[in-house]
Amino acid sequence: MISETQFQNELQLIIANAIREDVGDGDHSSLACIPVNAKGKAKLLVKDEGIIAGVAFAQMVFQYVDPELKTEVMIQDGSPVKYGDVVFYVEGSSQSILKAERLVLNAMQRMSAIATKTQDFVSLLDGTDTKILDTRKTTPGIRALEKWAVKIGGGENHRFALYDMIMLKDNHIDFAGGITKAIQKTKDYLKEKGKDLKIIVEARNLDEVDEILQSEGVYRILLDNFDYDETREAVKRIGGKCQTESSGGINEETIRQYAECGVDYISSGALTHSVYNMDLSLKAV
Repeated sequence: MISETQFQNELQLIIANAIREDVGDGDHSSLACIPVNAKGKAKLLVKDEGIIAGVAFAQMVFQYVDPELKTEVMIQDGSPVKYGDVVFYVEGSSQSILKAERLVLNAMQRMSAIATKTQDFVSLLDGTDTKILDTRKTTPGIRALEKWAVKIGGGENHRFALYDMIMLKDNHIDFAGGITKAIQKTKDYLKEKGKDLKIIVEARNLDEVDEILQSEGVYRILLDNFDYDETREAVKRIGGKCQTESSGGINEETIRQYAECGVDYISSGALTHSVYNMDLSLKAV
């Protein structure tokens, strides 16, 4: 993953772009009927159940829109919530609260859905040594939020983007002329550029696992679309020489069986691309 400084910069870019997109030259609905000096208070109301996420992000949004806005947090990120719970109160300029409202809700509804789904997957792995990973199958423009939500839900982040880790997948391997050539070219490239990036290599079958193991310096082998027997055999052959990761359509019904095959990680795009937003609202009090 990227550094904390880079991650915080991504969050600030998300906020700035979202406010630009939503507010433009002004929230004319509020400007038209609410006095500029009017003060108000609102609460974040839960109308669903699951794991809440995005509280800290909401505070960042309020701070960006109006540093004078004050929040009182009642329920922290990562906590279970139910219908009727109040997550936080925000108080200050009524116009500022309304300006921030939609971004706060859009972000928290999606982040909470992702955190909830992630915790469901994590609970299915209880008692194993396998960890759940996200992927790059995220919503363009808000990847940092979605990966943050995975962490809040108890999962772990895979690489953030194309630039912070090497991942040689089937197309890279085929275009490069094979696994061994792809790995060697990658090592040469990293040496030439003076970069220290971990290398993950995808295997499509056990023969490719064996070929990958002939090259040194591979951080993790990705076992793509292996069945249970193939996965167990691959883990046996790898024997701790590098990390192992299973991927490829793994869902709630199959994740436990893959974990019991002994892999270190299971990656799932479903954590971020197949969720239904949690129902939340911001209500004046």
